[in-house]
Amino acid sequence: MSDTTIPSGHQFLSLHLLETLVAALPVRDENGAPKSIVYGGVERHMITSQARRRAERVYSRDRANAGKGSLAGQTMGTRTREWALTTARALEARHAWPADQALPTARAVLQGIGLKFGDPAKPTVANLTKVLLFAPADAGDHIADHLHAERDTITEWAQHYNTVQAQLAALAKKPKGRRPAGAQDEPAASADEADATTKLPVLPKMTRNAVLTALAPRDAIDIALYGRFLAEIADSPNVDGAIQSSHAFTVHQAEHTDDFYAAADDAKLHRKSNALDFLDATDDAGAGMTGYQSLISGTFYRHAALDRRKLRTNLRAAGMTEQEAESAATAAEAEFVSAFVNAFPQAKKNSTASTGALPALVLAFDGDRPFNYAAAFQKPIDEIADSAPAGELAVRRLLAHHDFVCRRRDDITAGRILTYEAAIHTVLQELGIKDVSSAEELTA
Repeated sequence: MSDTTIPSGHQFLSLHLLETLVAALPVRDENGAPKSIVYGGVERHMITSQARRRAERVYSRDRANAGKGSLAGQTMGTRTREWALTTARALEARHAWPADQALPTARAVLQGIGLKFGDPAKPTVANLTKVLLFAPADAGDHIADHLHAERDTITEWAQHYNTVQAQLAALAKKPKGRRPAGAQDEPAASADEADATTKLPVLPKMTRNAVLTALAPRDAIDIALYGRFLAEIADSPNVDGAIQSSHAFTVHQAEHTDDFYAAADDAKLHRKSNALDFLDATDDAGAGMTGYQSLISGTFYRHAALDRRKLRTNLRAAGMTEQEAESAATAAEAEFVSAFVNAFPQAKKNSTASTGALPALVLAFDGDRPFNYAAAFQKPIDEIADSAPAGELAVRRLLAHHDFVCRRRDDITAGRILTYEAAIHTVLQELGIKDVSSAEELTA
């Protein structure tokens, strides 16, 4: 199914999911509170698409790296600020460079292609780029291999670069106040200061090209899927992702709960249980620590779409042949569906077990464009008025909406349905709808 032979009505795979969460906090704002949105005149809980996309991307990457799933053995990407450190470690491990030469050289080379780093006076950020860079996981190895092959040229260039950069930084820190009236002219700048007024040396073209090639998307499948934007390097290719993701929101009005908690002090309780509390006159019966945590519950609707044609275009632009791109795209689609169904944001996972939730319903269908069914839930579901659980009511409403749309459009397929809840399976049987038994069957 190359981009030129994708059948009419099959360019986009649209996925729609309903899931119920209880006493969880998958994502929060800068104040630690749950995120929310007003829709249909009421407040709803919200799980941002950014949180979902990261969970799905990391889920697929970890499976591929572990040799699991349809992308097992494929190259995946890493999004980090630590590419100078990664390259330096590769120089040391693969080519036995000394640490005091590897890191300054790697940092200078990455600066030479346009990346900016943190304040050199702050050790925690001095060797971190100011922006996250999404690149193939083996980019550091490729950069290190080139630097070692051109070691004499690059180390000489890097030493010159770092020297001039230090001189420029020193000059920039000098005070620039006015001279007092009648003061004598200052002497001419020293040779070092005069040299510092020159521009930073340009990175050799061959090395620049090698580094840009290493950082390019290449065969990293998740970059082709999710895309990347890198404004700092003008000639580094950006990628318009093939996946669209919506924010998830509750299908009903929702309020969060501020849960009071108390954490016990084991040492204090040990003394009290052994009648030894008299040993510490300051001891008391209070908890070791108290506080509040916000928790949310509700049935959420979320949507994502995969542009099959865009995915194949991205893979071929990264250097794959049409046959390679077709094989990789088919595998990537299967993994995308698996991640959409199974991945979950990791926040509070140990204290809420939220990552163990399975969707109540997944609806997958094909079309010439993506279809977002959020409008089906503009009117909030009312469990009390309708005397039924929100999950079941949401399933009935979503499927009725899809059937209504299907009867009015010829660029959409009937689709495939998966459930992990026995009660919803009963609803599907009542409606005369046959469901599939695994996420793998959701792809066309």
